[in-house]
Amino acid sequence: MKNVVLLGSTGTIGRNTLDVIRRNSGAFRAVGLAAWSNRDLLLAQIREFRPDVVSVGKAEDAANIRRRLVGRKPEILSGPEGAEALAAETKGDIVVSAITGFNGLRPTLAAVKTGKIVALANKESMVAAGALLRREAIRSGAAFVPVDSEHSGVFQCLAGRRADEIRSVTLTASGGPFLRTPLRDMGRKTPAEALAHPRWKMGRKVTIDSATMMNKGLELIEARWLFDLEPGRLRVLIHPQSIVHALVELRDGSVLAQLSLTDMRIPIQYALTHPERRDGILPPLDLAAVGALEFIAPDERRFPLLRTARWALGEKDSAAVAMNAANEVAVEAFIEGKLKFTGIARTIESALAGLRPRRLDSIGDIVEEDRRVREQTRSRIGKRK
Repeated sequence: MKNVVLLGSTGTIGRNTLDVIRRNSGAFRAVGLAAWSNRDLLLAQIREFRPDVVSVGKAEDAANIRRRLVGRKPEILSGPEGAEALAAETKGDIVVSAITGFNGLRPTLAAVKTGKIVALANKESMVAAGALLRREAIRSGAAFVPVDSEHSGVFQCLAGRRADEIRSVTLTASGGPFLRTPLRDMGRKTPAEALAHPRWKMGRKVTIDSATMMNKGLELIEARWLFDLEPGRLRVLIHPQSIVHALVELRDGSVLAQLSLTDMRIPIQYALTHPERRDGILPPLDLAAVGALEFIAPDERRFPLLRTARWALGEKDSAAVAMNAANEVAVEAFIEGKLKFTGIARTIESALAGLRPRRLDSIGDIVEEDRRVREQTRSRIGKRK
């Protein structure tokens, strides 16, 4: 049986991971759960899965959960330090890193430093600190197994392949809810419309990122570090059906593809069982029922942040850190009604204007750059009122 530590247990990836564990109870045990503020759902998860250690956002949340539990109680930690301590939990064989955004970086790094298998769903960690995480993984012996459907697809297609066999790697994108919206109407799109994803059920931040296609830009940077690929070998194609998740072109012109139903439990289960496979928990993929598979080249007039991400992909460390920080602030402002949809891209471009990318050698450097850009971006948004 594999012991699983789940960071971000109340989010979309977290809930799906626990469903995989529930359906494979003889193979996995959730020994640690971390959530930030959804204490009622976390309490229900504790009662069902009976973890040894739990981490919550605030000390008062920890006290509240402790009072409401009857009988055997787990050790309950709190704050960012609690999530880091949980990630380094010695009983954990696999750490599922599913905390949303930059906040997932320190717990992910803590897991890497202790040599764990890290099932990575928090793309922002690899975007902001890919070089650092790779160095630490080499030192500690930690291994990354991707959870994102696209990176899981690449991971499966690359299995057993030498680097010199690979010509290019393509990540697919659904195109989000605005793929065919007239460009003149993009600025009038509301948060509710942007959150109505046509294919995937995801958290708010990643769903907005899908609408702007920043999620694919972040995934390009993540792929660079996960698979040690030069930026020039990374591609993006829009595939509205979201059945083909990744394509790997080999030097002889052959193309390998990974296909599956549009359900995150498939890559989550593979991340937990790798290198083995278990029976699936979903019905088989029926390509005849799917019918046509459509592929479209991205239009950077519609999705300018894809161009921005390609720029950051080819620059030194601070470019990706700054881009990610500005994006998180801009997405939050859009959801709160402080920015138009098209203002997300303009805000990020403004944050990066004049930036001189530089190497960041430590977690302290990365955190400080993130803090600086967030502060400046919030100030710019505030001045637009």
